[in-house]
Amino acid sequence: MGLLRRVCRLGRRPHSAPSASGVSLSSRPARSRPRSWETRPSIDAMSGDIAGLRREYADRGLRESDLAPDPWAMFDRWFAEAQGAGLHEPNAMVVSTVASDGRPSSRMVLLKGVSPAGFVFFTNLGSRKGTELAVNEHCALLFPWHPLERQVRVDGVARELPREEVDRYFASRPRGSQLGAHASQQSRPVADRAELQAAYDDVAARFEGREVPVPDTWGGYLVVPTAVEFWQGRPGRMHDRLVYQRVGEEWQVERLAP
Repeated sequence: MGLLRRVCRLGRRPHSAPSASGVSLSSRPARSRPRSWETRPSIDAMSGDIAGLRREYADRGLRESDLAPDPWAMFDRWFAEAQGAGLHEPNAMVVSTVASDGRPSSRMVLLKGVSPAGFVFFTNLGSRKGTELAVNEHCALLFPWHPLERQVRVDGVARELPREEVDRYFASRPRGSQLGAHASQQSRPVADRAELQAAYDDVAARFEGREVPVPDTWGGYLVVPTAVEFWQGRPGRMHDRLVYQRVGEEWQVERLAP
C-alpha cells in the first residue's frame, strides 16, 4: 500500500406575569436548583492558568500549490514526514462515532492501513465504537501531529472488512495481543484489575501450545472518506486549512477559514 496500513441562571418573573403563550408562569412547576453542569462555567475556576496556555506557531504555511493531486498522496507525504520527525506512534488517530441517541464518543486507535480505498483499523466489534458504527456508519478520524503543528481530519463512513482480511491481520499480531483480544470484553465494566488479569491468565492457559484463533467479536473497518482536511498551524491563529472534498469520483480542493 505504500505507507503504514492507521460545552443560566433564570431571572425570577412575577407570578402574575403571563408567558408568551398567555399561560401564567405560576401554573408551571417550580424548577429545582440548577445542577452543577448547568451553571455558567467560569474560567477563573479552572485549575491553574489553563486559559493562558498558548504558543505561537511557526510560519511553515500550506499553499494550494503544495498539495498533491489527491488526498492519498498528500497523506502519504505528511505521514512520511511525521515518521521522519520521530513522532511517537504517528499512526495514532482519534476515532469519533455517534450513538443512536446522538451522543458522540471518541478514542485513540492505531491506523493499520491506508490506500485509495480508505483508512483501516481493527477493534472489538462489541466495543462502544463497534456497536455505534453498527447503527451509524458515519465517523470521523483525526491525526494530531502536534510537534509538526499539523492535523489531518477525515470525515467518512465505516465499512466492515472481509473476514479474510481480519484473519490475515490478526495472525500478524503479537501473541500477547491475540490473547488480550480474547480476554478483554472491551468497554464492559470490570470489578478491578485482578479480574482482567485472571481472564487473561485463563485464556493463556486455554491456548497454551497452539495458535490463538480470531475471536468472533473481533474485526476491522475501512473508513471510506468523503472529506480529508490538511491543517497547518500559522502565526496569529491564521492557520491554513485545505480540504479535499469528494464530488462523485473526483476530489475538489477548498480552503477553509481558520
